[in-house]
Amino acid sequence: MNSSAEGFVPITRAFLSRYYDKHPFSPISADVQRLTTELRTLSGVLEKEFALTSGEKELVREADSPAPHKLDENMWRNREYIEEILFLLEKSQWPRLLQEYAEKAGTLEKLQETLKKSLENLEVFQSKNSAHVFNTVMTYMPQDFRGSLIRQQKERSERNRQAEVDALVSGGGSIRDRYELLWNQQMERRRQLAQLGSATGVYKTLVKYLVGVPQVLLDFVRQINDDDGPMEEQRERYGPPLYSLTKMSLSIRLFVSLSWGHFEARKLQEDEFVLLEQAVGLYASELERFLLFIGEVVGNAPFFISADEAGAAESRKINEYKEAIIPAGMTHEVSLVIESVNSYIAWDFSLVQGKMSMDIGFHVEYINPSGETMLILPYRRYQSDEGNFCTISTGCYKLIWDNSYSAFFKKNLRYKVDAIPPGVETPIPDPEAKDDN
Repeated sequence: MNSSAEGFVPITRAFLSRYYDKHPFSPISADVQRLTTELRTLSGVLEKEFALTSGEKELVREADSPAPHKLDENMWRNREYIEEILFLLEKSQWPRLLQEYAEKAGTLEKLQETLKKSLENLEVFQSKNSAHVFNTVMTYMPQDFRGSLIRQQKERSERNRQAEVDALVSGGGSIRDRYELLWNQQMERRRQLAQLGSATGVYKTLVKYLVGVPQVLLDFVRQINDDDGPMEEQRERYGPPLYSLTKMSLSIRLFVSLSWGHFEARKLQEDEFVLLEQAVGLYASELERFLLFIGEVVGNAPFFISADEAGAAESRKINEYKEAIIPAGMTHEVSLVIESVNSYIAWDFSLVQGKMSMDIGFHVEYINPSGETMLILPYRRYQSDEGNFCTISTGCYKLIWDNSYSAFFKKNLRYKVDAIPPGVETPIPDPEAKDDN
């Protein structure tokens, strides 16, 4: 075994949970949801006014579907949508009547420059991340001809994949076709690495040939793909902001596509141009902020940790419940900002260090963007409870424990609250990109 890997085990979800606790992401701007909704509403007006083409109908269906659950798939989707918008913003693609609006040329050129920068940021992020992960993994490989062989094999594989993309483009493939191929290539990388981690089929021969590959590295490749593995922790923490940006970019694309397609019959109003400018500007700035954050946080997360650290993290996970003393006549609240519909809010609580006859009130409220409060779970008194519900709206939810009815006794509450983004069945996570990007 490579000495640098001795005594180490793959990162665990519990360890990443503690690590991510130290690096919370500042909530995405509330204007992201607002502008996305406004654009989608305007697109809905166009849907009702005009007969849509089959391509437009397909785009509408995509805009009304949830964003992908995986972070790396969202990155690819954002790149695709940006390229589609840039294509529409090229002067050759403007509607004839729009080309007569000379005063709008500067505005549209500005939007192009903004989105070109966003596309460049995404491409650089993915390239740097891929190189960082590969180079880090290689430090645990045998430092001789076997390591060189792996590098050569990777370079050859990537050249072949690029040749596939080039052939598709030269053959007239669309932007959507190209990104579908890029994603299929990403999935193929996953399958190969998953097979390597479990050493099945021809990969048994490869592992035997590469005598000296640390077992911890093979364990990492295999365990990272568990359904409830380490990367799911990252998706729960940092997925929702990216999902919101994916939806925003698609809403921009849908609005521009439908507006251009029916411009002869319905010209864009001045306030709609302003809305488009605001949406593109906010999308670009929030995407840049997210990429800078995720690159720093995930880039500094380790691949492997000592066995002692792993054991300590698992021990803390068991004891991850919080405690709160609620004085007589008082309440205790936990607020959760939910950025994706169909998320789950779950809780588990009990009273400790008190008489068995003691109980506490509990209810759940939703506060809409206008500040109005809606009761989600009616008030009831419990000694303990465990439950969950699926959200139908984004916004702020409050879980409230109520001891206001008690005149003398404080309550010692032990509780755990989770907000779980919408989950879909996903393919094998990509161990080549530890941060799932």
